[in-house]
Amino acid sequence: MSRLADYFVVVGYDYEKERSGISEGKIIQRYPQKDWEDTPFKQGIELFCQPAGWCLSLQRQAPKFFVSVLTDNDADRHYCACLTFTEPAVPTSTKHHDDEDVSAVDTGLVHGAQMFAPKCVVLVSRLDYFETFRNCLGIIYTVYIENMPIQLETLVGNILGCVQVPPPGGPQVRFSIGAGDRQALQPPLSASLPVTHTTVYTFFNQMGIHNALTLFSAILSDHRVLFLSESYSRLTDASLALVSLTFPLTYSYVYIPLLPAALLEVLSTPTPFIMGVHSSLKNEISDLKPGLTDLLQRDVIVADLDGGSIHLPEHISAPRIPDPMYRRTLNSLFAVLHPELHYADHAFPPSSMRATTPTMLDKEIRATFLRMFCELFLGYRSCLTVIRIYPEPYITFHKALFLGNRRMVDDEFMNKLLDSMSFQTFVSERGPPFRTTDLFDELYAGIESMIREEDEHPELMLKDIHELAQQLYINENPNPQPYVQKIPKPTEGSHMRIHQPLFANIDWVQVQEIIDEGVSKNSIKSRLNQARPQQTKIVPIGSEIVALGQRQLAVNSSTRRLEVLHNCVSCIFENKIADARKTFPAALRTLKSSTARLALTHELALHVQSNRAMLEHQQFELVVRLINCALQNESSLDEHGVAAAFLPLVTAFCRKLCTGVLQFAYTCIQEHAVWSNVQFWEQTFYSDVERNIRLLYIAPQEGLIADGEATLGPSSPREKFAPAGSWSADAGRLAAENRKSAYIRPQRKKALEIAAEQLRMWPHLNESERVECIQNEESTVYSQAIHYANRMVYLRVPLNVSRGLKAVSAFDESASNSNFTNSVAESDSFDAESGFEEETSEVGANIIRFCSRFVDKVCTDAGVTPDHIRALHQMIPGVVAMHIETLEAVFRECQRLPPIQKPKILTPTLLQGEEIVMGGLRVFLIPDGRDVATGSNGGPQLLPAEGAIFLTTYRIIFKGAPCDPFACEQIVIRSFPVASLTKEKKISSQYLTHIEQSLSQGLQLRSSTFQIIKVTFDEEVDSENVDTFRKLLHGVALPPTVYQMFTFASLAARPPTPLHREKLAKNATLKSMAKKTIMKTAYKVGMKQKQTGKRQSRHVVVPTPVIPRKTTATSPHALGPYDGETIAATLERGNSTVYTEDLTVIEESGADYPHAMSQHSNTAEKLAERSYCTDYQRLGFGVLAPGGALRGKTEPFRVCTVNSNYSVCRTYPAAFVVPAAITDDSMLKLAKTHRHNRVPAVCWRHSRTRAVLLRASGFHSKSLLQVFKASDRTSGHEQPTSASLEQEKYFSAVVSSTPLGNLRYSMMLGQQTEMSASTLSLTSLVFTAGSSSGENLAAMTPESSRRSSALSRAMNSLRNSGGMSPIGRWTSLKNHRPNGNIESSSSTRHAYTIEPGGVSSAAQIHNSSAGSNGFQRAALYVFGEKAQVKGIKQESFPKCDFIPVDFYEVRHVKASFKKLMRACMPSALSTDPELSYLTAVEASEWLNQIQSIMQLAGAAVDLLDVQGSSVMICLEDGWDTTAQVVSVAQILLDPYYRTIEGFLTLIEKEWLAFGHRFSYRGNHSVASQSSGFAPVFLQFLDVVHQVHNQFPLWFEFNQYLLRFVAYHSCSGRFRTLLLDCEAERVDAGWLLEQRRRSRAHSRSDDLGTPGTDDDDDAPETSLWDYIEKHHRRSALFYNPLYLPPAADSKMNVLRPYSNIPNLRIWDYYICEHLGHSSSYDREIVAMEAQLEEEPNVLEVTPTNRRMVVGGYDDLYSVEPDAFSQLLEEISKLETDLNRLPQKWSLNWERLYAVTNATPQESVIQSRRSHGRAIHKRSTVEILVKGKLGGEAQVCSHPHRFEKCNYTTPTYCDYCHQVLWGLVKAGMRCIDCGYNCHDKCQARVPKNCTRYKSVNDDMSSISMQTTDGGSDSASVVTSGVGTLTASGRTYYDQFSSNVGENSTHEGYLYKRGALLKGWKLRWFVLDSIKHQLRYYDAMEDSHCKGFIELAEVVSVTTGHPITGAPKKADDKSFFELKTKRRDYNFVAHDQHSAQEWIDKVQACIQ
Repeated sequence: MSRLADYFVVVGYDYEKERSGISEGKIIQRYPQKDWEDTPFKQGIELFCQPAGWCLSLQRQAPKFFVSVLTDNDADRHYCACLTFTEPAVPTSTKHHDDEDVSAVDTGLVHGAQMFAPKCVVLVSRLDYFETFRNCLGIIYTVYIENMPIQLETLVGNILGCVQVPPPGGPQVRFSIGAGDRQALQPPLSASLPVTHTTVYTFFNQMGIHNALTLFSAILSDHRVLFLSESYSRLTDASLALVSLTFPLTYSYVYIPLLPAALLEVLSTPTPFIMGVHSSLKNEISDLKPGLTDLLQRDVIVADLDGGSIHLPEHISAPRIPDPMYRRTLNSLFAVLHPELHYADHAFPPSSMRATTPTMLDKEIRATFLRMFCELFLGYRSCLTVIRIYPEPYITFHKALFLGNRRMVDDEFMNKLLDSMSFQTFVSERGPPFRTTDLFDELYAGIESMIREEDEHPELMLKDIHELAQQLYINENPNPQPYVQKIPKPTEGSHMRIHQPLFANIDWVQVQEIIDEGVSKNSIKSRLNQARPQQTKIVPIGSEIVALGQRQLAVNSSTRRLEVLHNCVSCIFENKIADARKTFPAALRTLKSSTARLALTHELALHVQSNRAMLEHQQFELVVRLINCALQNESSLDEHGVAAAFLPLVTAFCRKLCTGVLQFAYTCIQEHAVWSNVQFWEQTFYSDVERNIRLLYIAPQEGLIADGEATLGPSSPREKFAPAGSWSADAGRLAAENRKSAYIRPQRKKALEIAAEQLRMWPHLNESERVECIQNEESTVYSQAIHYANRMVYLRVPLNVSRGLKAVSAFDESASNSNFTNSVAESDSFDAESGFEEETSEVGANIIRFCSRFVDKVCTDAGVTPDHIRALHQMIPGVVAMHIETLEAVFRECQRLPPIQKPKILTPTLLQGEEIVMGGLRVFLIPDGRDVATGSNGGPQLLPAEGAIFLTTYRIIFKGAPCDPFACEQIVIRSFPVASLTKEKKISSQYLTHIEQSLSQGLQLRSSTFQIIKVTFDEEVDSENVDTFRKLLHGVALPPTVYQMFTFASLAARPPTPLHREKLAKNATLKSMAKKTIMKTAYKVGMKQKQTGKRQSRHVVVPTPVIPRKTTATSPHALGPYDGETIAATLERGNSTVYTEDLTVIEESGADYPHAMSQHSNTAEKLAERSYCTDYQRLGFGVLAPGGALRGKTEPFRVCTVNSNYSVCRTYPAAFVVPAAITDDSMLKLAKTHRHNRVPAVCWRHSRTRAVLLRASGFHSKSLLQVFKASDRTSGHEQPTSASLEQEKYFSAVVSSTPLGNLRYSMMLGQQTEMSASTLSLTSLVFTAGSSSGENLAAMTPESSRRSSALSRAMNSLRNSGGMSPIGRWTSLKNHRPNGNIESSSSTRHAYTIEPGGVSSAAQIHNSSAGSNGFQRAALYVFGEKAQVKGIKQESFPKCDFIPVDFYEVRHVKASFKKLMRACMPSALSTDPELSYLTAVEASEWLNQIQSIMQLAGAAVDLLDVQGSSVMICLEDGWDTTAQVVSVAQILLDPYYRTIEGFLTLIEKEWLAFGHRFSYRGNHSVASQSSGFAPVFLQFLDVVHQVHNQFPLWFEFNQYLLRFVAYHSCSGRFRTLLLDCEAERVDAGWLLEQRRRSRAHSRSDDLGTPGTDDDDDAPETSLWDYIEKHHRRSALFYNPLYLPPAADSKMNVLRPYSNIPNLRIWDYYICEHLGHSSSYDREIVAMEAQLEEEPNVLEVTPTNRRMVVGGYDDLYSVEPDAFSQLLEEISKLETDLNRLPQKWSLNWERLYAVTNATPQESVIQSRRSHGRAIHKRSTVEILVKGKLGGEAQVCSHPHRFEKCNYTTPTYCDYCHQVLWGLVKAGMRCIDCGYNCHDKCQARVPKNCTRYKSVNDDMSSISMQTTDGGSDSASVVTSGVGTLTASGRTYYDQFSSNVGENSTHEGYLYKRGALLKGWKLRWFVLDSIKHQLRYYDAMEDSHCKGFIELAEVVSVTTGHPITGAPKKADDKSFFELKTKRRDYNFVAHDQHSAQEWIDKVQACIQ
């Protein structure tokens, strides 16, 4: 019996500490004052008496009762029942002012106290009788408050000494504590079942069913749960209820139902817990502990008991209980708690329903969860493994067997539950088969039959639940007779009395006397006999788990398949190899079933005689392949026991290599991961030990079975249920006769049954018998340990020891099934006497360590004596050494075996001039992440394929045949151009099922043509050949210069190699870069004079003298002399593909620019032949003539030839269009205002509105160089002012040249058009956006509802000032007008307003206008970057509007392209359903970038066509996004560019002539290797593809032409799309080779006959010629649906939809065909087609039918095309009629003239009207966003920069160039850590992340940008202009410099990864972010890097390393290992190092 309570404590307010400002409680009285021997007194009780904190109150508080729970070091719980009340506060004082006060204090009465202090009386007990504690404390309070004549000493003494409680199952106890009370206490019947009363029912009422189930799953999966409530009792009851629901499990983690305020830091513990906190402390946590608040939001599940809600962090998911258990539990809970749901829809519901009390509902809920656990653990006793019976039972649980049979291997909930400490305790407590049972064991035995009956009769469910609940109720209330208790209670409201006595002091002497007297009267020994003893019995086993797994045996495994496997094995052992190979593929497919794999183990076991089976070579190979295939389909857990069953087999099957040398099967199956899994070895070892333990105690009548089991046999965990003696002669014959019934297992005694019988007999055995049993069991375990040590050595030592282990993993104790600490293997002397230390290699040492740790663990757990363990450790090194020596001979003989015959290597088809660089390497093409040709979607399984990989000068080619024998007759080809290689990486070993071997070496090659080649090299290919292949691959893919690419190499036309090769690179070394930079700066400033003479010719461009051509004279510099030094200088600059920011700065001093065009007529004639000059002539800009450019008298534009020698701008064409009013000298000055001197040039002019489209680069801001120049000249501001004036003059000329700039013409234009002005002008766009009759304003942007005011301001500003706002304006670079007036625009701002209901009427707008016209449209709109808004003034550019726009920079395009390639070409199949293909495409944001380009181009189209305003695009450097926008805009506006000729002309004009950097963006050489591939041109083609999809009738070319151009833009086959500008092509001498139109072709076109190409046999160098040649021959690129442009120019403008749902993924990205090479190399396609037709020549009856397979055949080429077939039929008929075949185009024109039919005008007009409306909205959005972006600049915060010296390479956050160099100083923001150059400081955006905007209106309209503080790039993703961040994690909410959490910090030396140097860094350990960050110094706020603690594997002490700091202590080294690399650190001393290790360990645990 036990005491009711151990201690009585009185706790009061501590007045002494109050004077120090601390409010705490203290223990005033404690009884007994001496600790009990069995229960010491627990300190800190005063904290739990007032969990919310001790404080005085102004009012009296009602008494409160609650129970706190304390846990000691032994995990025993102590319950503190607390009754708190208030009494008048009486501070301690040394003086009394008068006698009256003294008497009052002495009498214990206080009159009218102002403050009240809390006091608490506490009962501390190990028992959980909460109601009895409430009654006892209530009686004590009643006696005190009512001043009853009862001594408190009597009450306390009786409670502590006189009340004894019997154990569970004992009788009812009736007692009184001496206050006239009568009480009864009833112990429960079972000690294991929890007592809940009504707490569970209350918990479900508070939280609800679903929330309660979520919390239940959370604590079982080891999550942290925190309860919040205003009630202490609710917190305790909820915690108790949640823990009670987990019965039969025991919650083993931190359990604190009431957490005091002083211990809130305990919430940051990393271990799982259940805690409760008063709701009032929630605000205190937020205010005082922000780090703790973040932790709660991130890692803790918070449940609000009062509100019934739970907060589940985003990255935490409580795994759900697996079905059908979850579904059945949910239905049961609804039936119990909400029975009315069953009758809710009945027409006639029952009149009365079952009424249940809360107590019974509580038990029914518990019964539901108890049933759920029984069903969840169904079959668990079949997976218990008996290791020892004597002296104490030791039982383990076979997790893999349980999960495999229950089909729960991948179930997250079950895996976490079985790995938890609660389940380990469950196994140790309930594993023994002979013990005391309870309700769970009884229910578990019959749960299966119960569930089966309930499935047939659902109405039985409630009945069974009620019966089980009745048993739970009887357990808590075993006495049916009620007992009426008498408990004195105080008068209601007694605590509010004015005169209250103080709680009296209790005499401890009297209390101790009563306790001693009570203890002596109630002797424990005399009362023990009254308690019923606990009955022990055999625990019922219940249903077998094997039966559960075999129910679907007939369904999952076909008898026919097992018969095929049996026949194959029989043929192998009967030496019928030919027959075996026929059925071998079918047998391999059969092994995908787990039942078939187990059947294979038994089939192979039948052919083993005398523990060994000698096989022939072919038999051995086939058997090994079967075993490898079976193991490959198993996981590393071996859940089906297949690997365990193969263990004895692989040591039995062998073959003879030579005399005395045998090779066993285990040498060929070592590559599988299961052999390195520690859990597998433990579980298999325990299974074999159990089998041998069972043999010790079986009855004699089972002797035959015992003999059979003693032989060598398959030791699978399932073997305990398999037929006994399956390998003996008799058993083998029996199994052969009854093979069909081999899985019907006979009944036999199981190990648990034998163990139960032995445990029952244990008390009756004498001492000698007990010792004998113990020794026998220990010897059995020891012998099995020896056996398994040998097995592990066999399976772990590789055949070729020199290659090392593939996966020698360290012993993972966390993956083990048990824990131990006394590891002998960790000592240094465990193998001191073995004698093999020096003889074993590193591999041998790893094997010894692995085996020794395994043996140490299992033997320690199983109770093996230390002497035997030491003997095992001494044996293992010898076994390893001998086995390694044996394998050396085996390996040597294996090398002499004849090689296996392999298929012939197929030679690929090559182009003319294409040569093989390296080829014939045997490889296997393995499947990647695409499901094409893998057989998963039907069709043959073409991959993996066996063949060879070839590297040619043009391509990477794989050619081979499928490994699948049913598809091996087909040829598999996969290739891509080597120039398009984007990434090459090695891949890990791959296991191929078809060849049953694992290949260690592999490559994965990605191409920008959206192709991936994933190969593994055959074993015959050594690593040297692989390395050679990789080196050659990099050399061909990235040649030193562009002139070594295939297109030049095929003609052997490379330029000569200069004498000094190192000068080809512009900045080959850091020293040369610094020298050139310093020298150039000195020249600019004037500190050093330039050299004269030959050095002046560095800016002279000369042609390459290597290729002798007449066209070389096209360069004007060819007329002058040149020497070798000039050529070298020219090549040095011309071949460089890297342009720096100051590359094209013009030096005007002393410069003389020759006007070559006016001097050399021959040059002008050649220039006029260029396609863009021809296009200028078509647009009416004039004609180039020998005397100069000719134009009309009224033509406002001219063709300028100032750049004819490329001296003004090297990246511009020789001729471009400018306003006629601008002279050449003005152009020279204007060039200084733009980046790279890329001045504005006219690209296109509208035929109706006469508005022009211009392009240029971004504007230059005032640089440091200009400041030096200005200070050096006498007229300091003369030059900059001149450039600014020229800029304003140029803009004025464009405005005056635009008809809209003339007001009279603008009005005339509005009258002449059929549409009203409201539909033509930008005003109509505003009306459409704001009108209530049209689309709502909210439809324009989703954010308009919350930023309507800002939008109105922007729209008003846009209308009133002609699209110009003072905030969104650009100003001139130099303010030469000091008195600029901008009041006019602001004074008229009120003219237009957008009302909530719409806009003002037209009359109101006209009347409120400031001028004669209501709306003033800008004549020129300039689209520029946001960062340049601040640089230009408004008044300098009248009638111009500068619109800041968002666009994606090249680095964003690169990142998006990489994600798109991973989405379209994944390297492996994704098992995560959330990471689908469409999700990955969306995450790449590729379509968002396409949408951005289409929107910008659409805005330009609307402004040019609808409003008639000119548009200038000035984005970035003018060669990427600018080229995209202007090209797309011209395609949408001009139908000429939608023809084949016009499209090629457009590319040549906008991309080639205007200097898109094809070689640099395409990564064509080593110089551009660091930049990577940038698909800018590919994005343009994708946009054209999107437009083509929406308007297929308006394009002459088809989409195949787009794919064709996209492929060859990065193939390197043609010269057309190479080099970076026209000047480089002129230097190379092949500019005019781009498009050669011979007169013969023209004559053939006129005659209508097919042209004869004289140069068909020569390799093509021009892509345009290649396209035109094929276009003349066939309709390959022609679109038969094409309609010629209409007469009305308005009908020719296209307005495509740019919304994401209207965009499509280009099929160019996802096309795949393995039947032949790329279809874009037409010659290869023709040659491969000819090879395919050759075998069909001998066929007697040829057929035209062909089977087409998706993924193998090119559907575009194979699918029938009616148009092409009809044209070919016409050609054949003309040939048959002996007529001259005419060209297809002429025949098509004749057919089209007859069948010409245009679509209905109404349909076209309807679609165009809708497209016009969509485009209007999009244009307004772009303009308004520009205005909003300008306003947002006002709210930004600038950086606070200071100079910083960088000691390590750091990159500028603005220009992304390196900061560290000769000049190590840069600028760093002291607030956010932003780094930049000094020159970049002026252009850095004001977006300091340290500050946040406080203006709600401004913050709501500001553009959202990407996260990252320093990322200043502006991006746009949709029409609303916001960037939606995808996949954003919680850590993104942290700023890198604000609110950092520091768990531990200090200086450490860190070893670098690159140069292996040691650096002193400041390290900060952050347990909140789970990171280890490091800084240059303690003062830095910008971290240099961080280590994710989630990736940390271990942190241990390290050894001294060479190169470490000299003064470092040898014991201060420690090592931190992650999944990627190992980090080495050196601390200040040993103590600091150990402290860092402990801190990191605490975080990662």
